[in-house]
Amino acid sequence: MIKIVTIIGARPQIIKAAAINRAIRERYADQITEIIVHTGQHYDEGMSQVFFDELGLPKENYNLNAGSGSHAVQTAAMMVGIEDVLLREKPDCILLYGDTNSTLAAAVAAAKIHLPVIHIEGGVRSFNKGFPEEINRLICDHLSTLVFVPTQNGVQNLFHEGFDAGNQPPFSIDNPKVYYCGDIMYDNSLYFSQLAATKSDVLKRLKVEKTSFGLVTMHRPSNVDDVAVLSRLFETFNEIAVESKITLVLPLHPRTVKLFESQVDRAVYKKILAQPLLKVIPAVSFLDIIQLERNAEIVFTDSGGVQKEAYYFHKPCVIMLEETPWVELAESGSAILTGADGSKIKNAYKVLLSRKDKLTYPSVFGDGKAAYFICEKIIENFNHG
Repeated sequence: MIKIVTIIGARPQIIKAAAINRAIRERYADQITEIIVHTGQHYDEGMSQVFFDELGLPKENYNLNAGSGSHAVQTAAMMVGIEDVLLREKPDCILLYGDTNSTLAAAVAAAKIHLPVIHIEGGVRSFNKGFPEEINRLICDHLSTLVFVPTQNGVQNLFHEGFDAGNQPPFSIDNPKVYYCGDIMYDNSLYFSQLAATKSDVLKRLKVEKTSFGLVTMHRPSNVDDVAVLSRLFETFNEIAVESKITLVLPLHPRTVKLFESQVDRAVYKKILAQPLLKVIPAVSFLDIIQLERNAEIVFTDSGGVQKEAYYFHKPCVIMLEETPWVELAESGSAILTGADGSKIKNAYKVLLSRKDKLTYPSVFGDGKAAYFICEKIIENFNHG
């Protein structure tokens, strides 16, 4: 039996981990046993057992309660806790997702005690080391034994960084293997969209009809921490709603709600609350957000996950960032990068809707079976038999 330790710390990682856990339970329970460790990087009611239940993910075996703090304080606390778990559990390998501080801490802690690292969502690059996520991605990939990559662009990124396509087993930190597997979030979107269709009543609760509304999500510090920027964004969405007579649904992260209620310009605040075309609501469940994404006419977001999900569901997307590691979206023409510039957001909205019927969504994220592929390669590489 292969024992793996899975590290999660933020909502997107919990969602990704659900796909692997589901695959193990469905097909590989007699070959893989999984220990789930939650670092506590993000831990609130939205990630309580209710959230785990919705995703079908069992409650974590360990919670390190690392909490917030500076990058150094948070990462150090997680490294101490992760190393303790790894020494106690003695797994065959450690499984990591994405690019958070939890990912970085786990990769360094495991590599230092010579435990193989498996990185899911490797090879993703923004080519801007000003973002802490880019640092985390780079370090984790280069400490990994197996790197599972969601796109062919990501594979090429790794080869350009010195990974060798010709490496032969046995694989190790000095002889790593790169696998193109497709995006594990595509697995989830296909699976949970079917559940959402029957279990989510969010459209009914909000009184919106299919394809009659736009979805807006924003949480990046660059967009919400500066109150002037946040105020301008709300103004922009008010103008889009009024000018285009489109309902916009804005589920807000708890932190953004606080800023909206306490610091956003009072005139803007009152205008937004009085605008019937703007539905400002608290953050919704994963099934609800999937249901909103698949039924929206257009999506506005600064979330890496949401911009991809919009693509999966063939929805045009305004990406409110200056750059994205998911370059395939912009290259397809179905998404436009705008940053927080109101005029660019409004123009992108008009452009995307004007060519909506001509947009294409090439299949660059795999076949929706990445989790099975990953499990099979773990068995192939770590089978003791």
